[in-house]
Order: sequence, then structure tokens, then C-alpha cells
Amino acid sequence: MKVEALIFNLITVFCLVAAVVYGFWAREPVGTTALALSGGLTALIGGFFWFVSRRIDARPEDRKDAEIADGSGELGFFSPASYWPFGLALSAALMGLALAFWYPWLVLIAGIALLITVGGLLFEYYVGQNAHS
Repeated sequence: MKVEALIFNLITVFCLVAAVVYGFWAREPVGTTALALSGGLTALIGGFFWFVSRRIDARPEDRKDAEIADGSGELGFFSPASYWPFGLALSAALMGLALAFWYPWLVLIAGIALLITVGGLLFEYYVGQNAHS
């Protein structure tokens, strides 16, 4: 995680320096604000990665003496087939449409659809035929 933290923290520095330079050069508040907020958001991600990297063991990506074979093995469990991501994308698109045109009734329906699809995706392997006993 140290590599990821370094990448995001470098992007943070770039965004903040660009915000200062852009603010003095262009004197335009919207672009300066966007660059400053982008720097803040990347600082949050970089700080999280840095915090996590201190708490876990070094991965092969973080060690300079690591070999390619050190990263082999099982990476985790990935669902072989699931329809929940498709439903989640449709629900998110419906929410975007509802917010774009500001239909409160559609926001409510899309919010319920989002809750159902997020719950279905999270609990897919804990209930029903896919549950592990």
C-alpha cells in the first residue's frame, strides 16, 4: 500500500501546487476551487493508503527485494457470475436521471432500488442457494 499512498500523495501535491499557480495566474475561482478540492480528495485517499500500509505486513509490491513469484497465489474470491452489478448500475443510472431532472418520486424509487441492489450484492453469498454452510 505504500506505493499507492505515494502515488496519491504526489497527485495531491501536484493538484495543490497547480491550484496556487492557477489561482494567481488566471484569477478564476471555479478552476482554483476544483483543483484545491481535487487535491483534498486525493489527500484523503493517499492518507488512507498510508494509514493502512502502516498496519499491514509489507506486500511484494512494497518490497524492493521481491521477486515476481512472491506475488503468486490466491488473490481472493471473485464471483464467477452475478447479475447484481448490472442491477446496481441500472439503479444508479435511474438515480442519476431522477436527480438530473429532479423528480422526487423517481428519486424515492431509485433510492429503494439502490438499497435493494446494494444489499443483494453484499449478501449474495450469505443467503439463498449460494450460501456457504
